Amino acid sequence: MAAMLVGGAAQARGPADTLGTVALAALPPEARTTHRLILSGGPFPYRKDGSVFGNRERLLPRAERGFYREYTVRTPGSPDRGARRIVCGGQQPTAPEACFYTADHYASFKLIAQ
Repeated sequence: MAAMLVGGAAQARGPADTLGTVALAALPPEARTTHRLILSGGPFPYRKDGSVFGNRERLLPRAERGFYREYTVRTPGSPDRGARRIVCGGQQPTAPEACFYTADHYASFKLIAQ
């Protein structure tokens, strides 16, 4: 299902076929704030936000390099960026084809359903 949402640019392989989903409204408030920033083009609080995500874990649908970008989801009380991220795929960063949430620094992902 995830690959269908990402269109023809990405193909699901292996673990990506079994990604779960999470409603945007069910995400922590900091994740919803990050998602709004993504759609509006920022400004982002961390220098690495918007950088290319390489999908080295191969948990997301396969896509050409540069398709995915990662964004930090603030973690209250964390002295650094923490483990939470949103990774979005698409040719236009402010109009992503699909976004995924991870609360465990890329060990697992859920497709964000709006």
